[in-house]
Amino acid sequence: MLGWLSGIAIIVTGATWLLHGILLQDLARDFLGERLKREADHAIEQVQKDHIATPIVLDSASRGFQAFHHLYVLRLGSDISSSDPRWVKALDFLLDDTSDDLVEVRDGEQHLLVYRRSFSLEEERGVLLVGEDFSQVEAGLHELHWWVAAIAAVLLLLLVLLNILAVNRGLIPLSRLRDQLGELRTGDRERLSLDVPSELDSFVIQLNRFMDEIDSRLQRSRDSVANLSHALKTPLAAVTQVLRGTRPIDDTRRQKLVQRLEEIHAQLDAELRRSRIAGPNAGRMSDLHRDCTRLTEMFRGLYPNINFTMSLPGEFEKRVPIESQDFSEMLGIVLDNAGKWASSKVDSRIVLDDVLRITVEDDGPGVPVDDLPRLGQRGRRLDESHPGYGLGLSILWQLMTRYAGKVRFEPSALGGLCVRMEVPIKESTD
Repeated sequence: MLGWLSGIAIIVTGATWLLHGILLQDLARDFLGERLKREADHAIEQVQKDHIATPIVLDSASRGFQAFHHLYVLRLGSDISSSDPRWVKALDFLLDDTSDDLVEVRDGEQHLLVYRRSFSLEEERGVLLVGEDFSQVEAGLHELHWWVAAIAAVLLLLLVLLNILAVNRGLIPLSRLRDQLGELRTGDRERLSLDVPSELDSFVIQLNRFMDEIDSRLQRSRDSVANLSHALKTPLAAVTQVLRGTRPIDDTRRQKLVQRLEEIHAQLDAELRRSRIAGPNAGRMSDLHRDCTRLTEMFRGLYPNINFTMSLPGEFEKRVPIESQDFSEMLGIVLDNAGKWASSKVDSRIVLDDVLRITVEDDGPGVPVDDLPRLGQRGRRLDESHPGYGLGLSILWQLMTRYAGKVRFEPSALGGLCVRMEVPIKESTD
């Protein structure tokens, strides 16, 4: 990339240098041409003012232009005078035209800049040519032009070297970041260092935050697997013991086996439901409309006898800076519990300002006021009549703590339980 930029810089510099030479020569030509024009006007004005005879005019003009400039050719009527006889032959063709003009003439190695001025004196038509050798000026301009080229080349080389140095120094933190990513992959490092250019601070912070989310989700998955393994161990051991025994399996023992297997099925079903609640949007910000709609439709399928309603904010397409799986678990855990206990209805409301406020109410039997503080204690269940492990609300507490949120349990106006969650929103993206 730097090679391409250097090539482009060389092309642009070369084009600018060529344009500089053209403009410099045109500027010098216009400047000298204007000076020649003023001298010709002045000389003719003096001749016309003095009203002297033609021979005297020619002689006066000859002395004047020898003092003023390098060359002149003057024709008045049929008489021709010049500062040097050789210019008469070289510039004779210009005397036939009477228009005022600045003309370039090349005579051998000389490059002449000639201004032609027509006039009249005592009813005689005259033409005055005032010229200057432009070769000397061109030689000076040529030398200046190459000096500019040399200075531009040195500056361009210096600029390229400085760019290479700046890019190499700028890539050093990226090289360190690459090494840290390698150490992260091999397990020699847990987090990335913030010793990077300010432009990459946001990238490193977001990447570290994403790794924190992965670690948190992994820890929750490990806890869930450990709890599920512990919950399945006892019924599986009982079923295995019965099947390995020599005693005949009567109806009573068969019913116990079926009960054990149904417990295992219920526990596995609850874990599968939790995985469905989490959703497929790992690493994404929460889209309120998308995530709430998905969860509502899912629980309507899981609990067909319960009417789930969801009230979203006016800007229902709003995204909030909460990881999508975390938001789905927050809302899904509460909706799942409400669906288990509700008689016919679960109402949910979401309000979004500086704080994301979520309220879920059901019309179930509710929870005694004295037992409300115990909700969310890990592994504790207040009622064993519905399947579960007592882990959902404890996970909810962990998620709310992570996002500096709050959760409150209180009696609902519908007769059941009301869960209120508040999560501070520091930034939001449309």
